[in-house]
Amino acid sequence: MIRSALCSLSLRSALNVSSPSPWRPRFYPSQKFEPRCYTNGSNFGNHKLPKQVLENDEPLASRSWIAYVIPTAVLLIAGTGLYVHYNDEKRAILKGSEQSIVYERNNVNRPAIGGPFKLFDTENNSVTESTFQGNWVLMYFGYTSSPDVGPEEVKKMADVIKVLAESEYNFKIKPVFISIDPQRDTCAQVKAYLKEFDPRIIGLTGPVSSVRQAAQEYRVFFRKVDEEGQDYLVESSNNMYLLDPNMEVVRFFGVEYDARQLADAIMMEVNKASR
Repeated sequence: MIRSALCSLSLRSALNVSSPSPWRPRFYPSQKFEPRCYTNGSNFGNHKLPKQVLENDEPLASRSWIAYVIPTAVLLIAGTGLYVHYNDEKRAILKGSEQSIVYERNNVNRPAIGGPFKLFDTENNSVTESTFQGNWVLMYFGYTSSPDVGPEEVKKMADVIKVLAESEYNFKIKPVFISIDPQRDTCAQVKAYLKEFDPRIIGLTGPVSSVRQAAQEYRVFFRKVDEEGQDYLVESSNNMYLLDPNMEVVRFFGVEYDARQLADAIMMEVNKASR
């Protein structure tokens, strides 16, 4: 037994094998985390940040601040400019309104029609719009061959003259008849036609070009229909126009007015203009 133990000890000594030491926990040194910058270049192992990144990071906050401040300042300046401009325009409009208040009262609801003309009366005298200045004028565009509406409107005009002159109004107005059929309505023809209604009605006619110009100035539509040589009708609007002493159209009246209604409407406009 003793001999066996000695042999075992001698064998271990010869092989230089020591007895295992009791188990002890092993402690490894802690490794500190180091950030790495990964690039595609050859400096893969270099842990330092690129110089350009470090330089760009420094003014980043200031650039963000400027990006907000500059647009805000521009908006404030633009808003202030618009506000001042709006107030200036408003004051200018109010000032202009005060200066033209009389003009607006005199011209409210007036149609933008009327203009110069040059025609001939039944005595073959040259007549223009200035001939009637200083007088109120009741004007009608028609033709002596009209079968129905024309004669009715001319008779209405004659009745209005009587109502205004002989009633409580005691007002004189210049009635003017302008022919839209100058090819057939000569000065003599117009004179004979109007004499059947009231000789105070002033008849005007003239060359086709002059008649067309006058009709265009007063927005009067007319055209020939059912034409067979000298036998034809003239289709047209049938309004009467009231003109003030400045030869400006104050109002126009359709066929729906009778003589009394037309006289009352005329006096209403005359009284309105005299205020």
